[in-house]
Amino acid sequence: MSAPVAFADVEAARERLEESGLIRRTPVVRPGSLEAMAEADRLSLKLEHLQRTGSFKPRGAYNKIASELEDGELDRVVAASAGNHAQGVALAATTLGVDSTVVMPKTAPQTKIEATGEYGADVELVGNDFREATAYARELAAETGGEFVHAFDDPAIVAGQGTLGVEMAEECPDVDTVIVPIGGGGLIGGIATAFAELRPEVRIVGVQATGAQTIVDSLAKGTPQTLESVDTIADGIATGGVSELTLSIVERHVDEVVTVDDAEIVDAILLLMERAKQVVEGAGAAAVAGLLSDELDVTGEHVLALLCGGNLDMTTLMEVVIHALTRRKQLLRLRVHIDDRPGKMEHISGIIAERGANIQTVRHDRALEGLNVGEAYLIFRIETSGADHAAEVVDAIAEGGYDVDVVG
Repeated sequence: MSAPVAFADVEAARERLEESGLIRRTPVVRPGSLEAMAEADRLSLKLEHLQRTGSFKPRGAYNKIASELEDGELDRVVAASAGNHAQGVALAATTLGVDSTVVMPKTAPQTKIEATGEYGADVELVGNDFREATAYARELAAETGGEFVHAFDDPAIVAGQGTLGVEMAEECPDVDTVIVPIGGGGLIGGIATAFAELRPEVRIVGVQATGAQTIVDSLAKGTPQTLESVDTIADGIATGGVSELTLSIVERHVDEVVTVDDAEIVDAILLLMERAKQVVEGAGAAAVAGLLSDELDVTGEHVLALLCGGNLDMTTLMEVVIHALTRRKQLLRLRVHIDDRPGKMEHISGIIAERGANIQTVRHDRALEGLNVGEAYLIFRIETSGADHAAEVVDAIAEGGYDVDVVG
């Protein structure tokens, strides 16, 4: 049985992209501290989040639209996306002189909505997730006669994404394992197709968010599975389904698939900022989250992890940092029970300061159920250096004669 996407298709896509000058060859770096955490012999990161539009998506979008133009006239394309595919289609269409309409969920990040419009697309906000936006976009394409550009269920899209796999194989010729995020499967399908031709001995591992997990079930049942709803911080891979096309490529060329939850993705985002000085979105961090999970053993290997997207809006970034620091106990909320007399706040604040922690906020609560007259709670939000330091502060407050609880 012939492959649904051949390596010749990837080569043709690469020729189109090279002629266009649209796609940058993004760098590969070696972050030493992350390498030690992963227990790999060597860790390389492919920084595709530094691509035009902040993700890999222009590769597939340009190849699709350019190939359609080669076959005949094309006035308008229509697409649906939570953000990254939207920007890729908008940029590719504008570059090729084609009008574009992109349907985005109402829940899409505002920065991605604005960027898609700035790249030249007409943006419509419809539905609450990718599936609802896609259904409307298909109807719109049929009504207007526009060419629908699917985010992953198209051989031309998969072939375009496969050009990234060619780069990765060229840049890391001695790699043992390649780790790629999975949404609908177009990205890993293209990359796996390239490696199957150029380096078939390399292990290809996919990583999917548990809140949008479909690929494991699809592989188990042998047919594409979909979710009624998705719930993950990694909106770039929150497609809620795969297709017959992409599933068939994953079955043929992908060796292993692991899943990670949002907490692991959040930790990976923060680690990448701290240790590799790279700011990526949830989808972009998924490969590193998988690398650091207990599900994947890369001991002694040269591993290449793909950072596929960097469109992290500031609101989400703030939430990510707060959540990750709270998990590390570097941000801590303490509830201290006191006799409500003058000097208590000063005394406890002094204990915290003596232990080298910083107080962000403090709240004085008297009107709470369970408190007697003359009693109160002081709620401190403090900064520490980590779990050991946090425990030291809590113990010191308790030794000072107070009942203290960690409440967040």
